[in-house]
Amino acid sequence: MLLKRERELIVEYGLKLLESGLTTGTGGNLSVLNREHGLLAISPSGLDYRLSKPEDIVVMDLDGNIKESARKPSSEYGFHTALYKTRTDVNAVVHTHSVYATTVACLNMELPAVHYLVGFAGKKVPLAPYATFGSQELADNVTDTIGNYNAVLLANHGLITVGRQIGNAFDAAEELELVARIYIQALSVGKPVIVPDDEMDKVIDKFSTYGQAGGKS
Repeated sequence: MLLKRERELIVEYGLKLLESGLTTGTGGNLSVLNREHGLLAISPSGLDYRLSKPEDIVVMDLDGNIKESARKPSSEYGFHTALYKTRTDVNAVVHTHSVYATTVACLNMELPAVHYLVGFAGKKVPLAPYATFGSQELADNVTDTIGNYNAVLLANHGLITVGRQIGNAFDAAEELELVARIYIQALSVGKPVIVPDDEMDKVIDKFSTYGQAGGKS
């Protein structure tokens, strides 16, 4: 079986998406890249995460050619492959329809540094313009917008996070959903105070050495 470990990670983190409330049903998608082999494992289209097995996970190359699987890949594989080609520091992509992050995206707003935990993405989470899901236009909008950030909001759609490993991308998705919730709640009461850029520089620097040695798999 090609990319056995990567496929197991897709199954594991697909369940985590549901358990953490970051998506519902078959919504969202995720992938892990093996740069040594130039192949990625990606969640299949429309399959319940609770029913997914490693053999259901699709293995494809960066040009979108399926190398192993009886199933169709996520319809949004285009922005996964585009991100891997654009960002050589990225080896995992997580896409969610988490409620609060998606609410911010539906307001066509960026997510500012209303809380220092936005540092999981950078100094903010930028907003990519709307495009039909699964389209080349969406993939182009994602890569044009994300820059060096570790996350991007998709207008009227959801959130994408990226990381060196899938644990990093998943953690970012969780923490940014919390920040989005805080932002929406703060907006409902008054005008949120944004953490200044110089403080976010300090936070991002501290995040680079935060946690246990070796990081998550």
